[in-house]
Amino acid sequence: QVQLVESGGGLVQAGGSLRLSCAASGRIFNVNFMGWYRQAPGKQRELVARIGGGNTMYADFVKARFTISRDSAKNTMYLQMNSLKPEDTAIYYCYVNFGVTARHDYWGQGTQVTVSS
Repeated sequence: QVQLVESGGGLVQAGGSLRLSCAASGRIFNVNFMGWYRQAPGKQRELVARIGGGNTMYADFVKARFTISRDSAKNTMYLQMNSLKPEDTAIYYCYVNFGVTARHDYWGQGTQVTVSS
């Protein structure tokens, strides 16, 4: 059974930093990409950053502030968030897509990030 567990969320003042972690376990193979999404109250879930195939991509609203990385040996993905803004307040979710002929998608349970002004 595949499991993704996020950690590192919390309350921080505007301008501060947080580092999110996503620990993956279970039968995960041929990872295509992993990513971070977020969902603020009353809004749709949106892509924050994605990593896979040697590439990274970021949503425009986090470029130059957030950095996604992955430690394959530890099956862990990270999101370093700097210069946080109140509008970054949301639940942040970890996501993995893996497989070749059959693709599999899994989500973590989410971690709350709250940025105070």
